[in-house]
Amino acid sequence: MIEVKDITAPELDVFARLTEAQLRNKKEPEKGIFIAESPKVIRTALESGCEPVSFLMERRHMEGDARELLAMCPHVPVYTAQREVLEKLTGYVLTRGVLCAMRRPAARDMTQVLASARRVAVLEGVVDSTNIGAIFRSAAALGMDAVLLTSTCCDPLNRRAVRVSMGTVFQVPWAVETDWMPKLREHGFKTAAMALDDRAISIEDESLGKEPKLAVFMGTEGDGLNKATIEACDYTVMIPMYHGVDSLNVAAASAVAFWQLRAK
Repeated sequence: MIEVKDITAPELDVFARLTEAQLRNKKEPEKGIFIAESPKVIRTALESGCEPVSFLMERRHMEGDARELLAMCPHVPVYTAQREVLEKLTGYVLTRGVLCAMRRPAARDMTQVLASARRVAVLEGVVDSTNIGAIFRSAAALGMDAVLLTSTCCDPLNRRAVRVSMGTVFQVPWAVETDWMPKLREHGFKTAAMALDDRAISIEDESLGKEPKLAVFMGTEGDGLNKATIEACDYTVMIPMYHGVDSLNVAAASAVAFWQLRAK
C-alpha cells in the first residue's frame, strides 16, 4: 500500500494526466495501458488474462470491495487515499472507488476472431465510447460471437467504453480491420447491412435467421454505413419503425439486431 501524498507524482500519471491516445501508445503497442474501473470489471479483466500494473482506490475498499482483487495480485502496487484526494487527482468521482491500470492485451487478427464464430457484429466508424461499451454488452448478452471494428471506431479499451461494457470487452473476441469482406467470405459469412434503404428487407425476414453464418454491419452515429459498404453486403436490413420514427441510436439498434439475428 502506498499512501498518495503528492498527486503530481509521475507514477500516478496513468490515472490522471495521460490521454487515451498516450495510454494506447500506438507507436509501441506492447507498452500500451488501459484503465479498468470497478471491482467487477477489473475481476473480469484479470480472469481474461490481463496483466495489472497498479491500483488506485479509496482506502476503505482495501478491506471491502477490492479485498479479493488485491489477494489475486499480491505484488501489484496499490495507491490509496480518501475520496476527496482521488477526485482532485483524477478530476472525477470514482464510480466504484477502484481503478486498475493494466497492460493492453496483444491484438487479435481477424482469422483468430472468426475461427469458430457464427454471428459477428461489424462496426464502421462508431466513435462514441458509451455506444461502443453498450454494443459490446449487447453483443455478449445476445449471442454475438465476435466484434470487428474499423480503425475509425472508438477504442474498445477506452476507460468509459470498458466501464459501460461491464467488462464484456474482455469476454467477446474483437479485432480492428480495414478490409473485412474477403476474409468474411473466406470464412463462409453472409453479410447484412443495417441501413435505411428502400430495398431493405425487414429484420424479421426468415431468410436472415436461416443463414449458418451472418455478419451484421452497423455504421457511425450520424450517417450510418458508407454507401459502398451497403452495396457490398448480401442483405440490406432495417428494423420496422412506428410513429414516424426513422431510426434508433446505434447502441439500441444493436440490441434489437443481435437478438433477432442470433443463431437459432
